[in-house]
Amino acid sequence: MTPPLANYNLFESDRALVEAVAREGAGWAAPELAAFGELLGKEETIELGFLANRNPPVCYTHDRVGRRRDEVEYHPAWHSLLGLSVEHGLHASPWAVPRSGAHVARAAGVFLLGQIEAGVMCPTTMTYAAVPALRRHRETAAEWEPRILSRRYDRRFRPAGEKTGVLIGMGMTEKQGGSDLRTNTTRAERIGEGGPGGEYRLVGHKWFFSAPMSDAFLVTAQAPGGLSCFLLPRWTPDGAVNGIRLQRLKDKLGNRANASSEVEFQGAWARLLGEEGRGLATIMEMVNHTRLDCSVGSASLMRQALAQALFHASHRRAFEKRLIEQPLMTNVLADMAIESEAATALALRLARAYDAHHGPGDARQAAWQRVMTPAIKYFTTKRTSALVAEATEVFGGIGYVEESIMPRLYREAPLNSIWEGSGNVMCLDVRRAMRAAETVDAVLEELAAARGGDARLDRFVAALEPRLRASEESEARAVVERLVLAVSGSLLVRYAPHAVADAFCASRLEGGWTGAFGTLPAGVDVDAIVRRSGFSQ
Repeated sequence: MTPPLANYNLFESDRALVEAVAREGAGWAAPELAAFGELLGKEETIELGFLANRNPPVCYTHDRVGRRRDEVEYHPAWHSLLGLSVEHGLHASPWAVPRSGAHVARAAGVFLLGQIEAGVMCPTTMTYAAVPALRRHRETAAEWEPRILSRRYDRRFRPAGEKTGVLIGMGMTEKQGGSDLRTNTTRAERIGEGGPGGEYRLVGHKWFFSAPMSDAFLVTAQAPGGLSCFLLPRWTPDGAVNGIRLQRLKDKLGNRANASSEVEFQGAWARLLGEEGRGLATIMEMVNHTRLDCSVGSASLMRQALAQALFHASHRRAFEKRLIEQPLMTNVLADMAIESEAATALALRLARAYDAHHGPGDARQAAWQRVMTPAIKYFTTKRTSALVAEATEVFGGIGYVEESIMPRLYREAPLNSIWEGSGNVMCLDVRRAMRAAETVDAVLEELAAARGGDARLDRFVAALEPRLRASEESEARAVVERLVLAVSGSLLVRYAPHAVADAFCASRLEGGWTGAFGTLPAGVDVDAIVRRSGFSQ
């Protein structure tokens, strides 16, 4: 019988992650990440993830005598896990200590915690991502940043000024518009003169209002000057509960430990961030950082699914051999392993671009980030569902029952593909970014760093280049897929062991890749790849 995967170090058992952290400039964080990985791998921490999902949040719109309450209650396991996130700085550490590699180190921490429970990444990510948008108004940032940077998790439903730390949520999506924010109908009425930092009253709704017990939210609404971005606190300055009326919680496919709600705004008090009519530009400061975490979170789910499959296959015996010793299964496991390693490399490379973006200034890195954020988000999130499904199949029926973590991972897998812009939105964003010559040049410059390392990659990049500069809108998905494959191949050829890079180039860049796992060609060193991935002994 296969024992549960527990009491292991999530960081130290993942060689691809350890190497990527060092390579992308956050080697200084390795001791803290190792300690965090050990804590997360403990049996009792793993159980918190199961408890939080077996006991989803409950919405209370009214109290026992009929007064508005508008609160959500979570299981203690949720609070324990979210507390771990805050205590380890995953919600704000790069802003608190903006050193080289800070965004990479944080991304690695998100990668680790997301394997135990992905739901807590929602308020964690939005709080992290809110800071650049808050900085659109100096006085608002000065008031809220010190609260955000605190590493004390304060679950109390109190005005932010009375708490030891705060979290930030988001509300953009409305029933009639989805990703098309310009169709928002929520109105923002000026209180006084309005303008940057000015006071407004919001009237309208949000179809998705994330983490509704957060202390404040970034929301979009139509001001007199057009679509604008606002900071909407849960409490007003005079100490009253703000006019945010919870209608219900979403009954979601996955991400069940995390509350997502529908709300009505009844004269809710808010402050304008940036200028009226510049809401999209302001909120995109937040969205770009949440898209980074979509990529990191999907790579995290891949790694956990792979680790579970490898551990099971190394213990389970069938037909007189362990599963991991059977050639076709070894091929499947190795194929998933190179997919996971490529996703890990992409996610941390992208995090390094955010370090450069917030550092002294590197125009090439900023251009690379602009095109690769939606590209990596598109491809990695799409591949997660396929990998988790394949990993579940390694277990057979055991993986299909709720006592296993696999159904939870399977339900979680599609979320990041939808959140912060679905596939077509991402690919069209890539296409818009590539209209600027500097973005294409930045990508090609990085791809050139691997030139000569593998002839298959060289041929693939040569065929890709003209399509980056000119292609039809209907081809956007195909072009983005090939772009991400090229960047993945470049990273692996330069930095991964030969067995991993060779398998990636042989399967993904030549031979009419179908995306199916377990189809690595003959001659690939699948045993070396599986050994590198851990849990095979």
